[in-house]
This record gives sequence, C-alpha cells and structure tokens, in this order.
Amino acid sequence: MKLAPTFAFIAIYQAFALALPASNLQKRATVQGFDISHYQPTVNYQGAYNSGARFVIIKATEGTTYIDPKFSQHYNGATAAGLIRGGYHFARPASSSGAAQANYFVAHGGGWSGDGRTLPGMLDMEYGTASQGGTCYGLSKTSMVAWIRDFSNTYHAQTTRWPMIYTTNDWWVSCTGNSAAFSSNSPLVLARYSSAGPGTIPGGWPFQTIWQNKDSYAYGGDSDVFNGALTNLKKLATG
Repeated sequence: MKLAPTFAFIAIYQAFALALPASNLQKRATVQGFDISHYQPTVNYQGAYNSGARFVIIKATEGTTYIDPKFSQHYNGATAAGLIRGGYHFARPASSSGAAQANYFVAHGGGWSGDGRTLPGMLDMEYGTASQGGTCYGLSKTSMVAWIRDFSNTYHAQTTRWPMIYTTNDWWVSCTGNSAAFSSNSPLVLARYSSAGPGTIPGGWPFQTIWQNKDSYAYGGDSDVFNGALTNLKKLATG
C-alpha cells in the first residue's frame, strides 16, 4: 500500500473526543502500527510488538482475481505476536463492481469477528495507472462514489461492520469530488508522508482514525499511527 451513522461509529467518534484541531494532534494519545503485503516477505512481528506497535493491516485481496500470497503468513505471525490485525482490499474499480470485490475480500481473509483482535476490513483507494483508465480508473466522480458505496454496503451486509477507507486528500477530492457520503460510518485511514501532521482531512471526516505517516517502518511495511489511546483501538476492533 503506497501513496500514489451507525451508533457504533458515533460512539467511536465520541471516544476520540471529536475533531480536535490538527495542531493539537501531537498532544493526544496515539498507538503505533504498520501495514504490510507480499512486498514485505519477512516481517519482525514480535519486534514490532516489543517496540510498542499494537496493530497491523495486511493486504488480503485485489480486484476479484488476486489473493496476496503472504496474507496467511502475515496474519498468523501478527496473531502470534499479540497484534490487533485486519485485512485490506486493493480496489480495482474499473474491473468489477464494488459488491463483487467486497464479497471476494470477505471470502479471502477480509472478514471480521468480534474477538477484540480483528479490525474491520479496509478498502484501499489509490491512484490508477494509465492502462487502468488513469487516476480515477475512468470513472466519473458520481460513479466512483457509487462504486465505493456498493463495496461498503456489501461489506457491511456481510460483516455488520463498515469498512475503513484508505485514501489521500488529493485522490479523494479528484475522484469523488470530496464526497462526504462515508464520513458518518467508515473510519478514515489517511495517507500523508510528513512529520508535520496528517494535513487536510477530506470528505467531511472530522479527523483521521489512522494516519499512514511514512512509507517505511523498521520492522516491515509502512508506518501507521492510530489517532487515540489503546483502549480506543480496542473499541474499533470490538465494534
């Protein structure tokens, strides 16, 4: 993964003390985490836990034809180390419907269970390549919002949880028109590689739930920072 209201979610918002200004984020409790895929064949899960990391997000699927070959290894390793863990799906909006991709994701590692250690699945919305139709995969803003809604509604029907949504401010504004359609349900995972903070929060979200702040992490993958205390992270996992 690289740069290129339900009552339950309202409760999570309240637990995070609702929308503190970005300038105050450094004063808040945070939890270190990271995200990984097959691009990181060897990960030091226990080292990450021992250093203070408490969660990891692991690539499970892409489109409706690809299962990450390292998903099971990563998931089992994270579980053994005591990390809260969850899967993510790399979206291919031009190739099939949101519903089809959500179903594929759930069937191949992206589901959720209320064990207190499983994060809701994450939908990874990134820049398309020229061969995929360009940045927004050839979809209009209205069509992209409809695709994400199709995925989200299907994932919720399958798991009772709304997916987290990973994006950048630039992509979200460019490809959805800065839609606020998901800000009441889906936690935001915002990518911005900077030491100055997560920057502009798109889409009507009052804050980011997770900030992907670096494209490297000492124990494998990219660095992620949860915006809250460990008790809040556990609430996100519990539902």
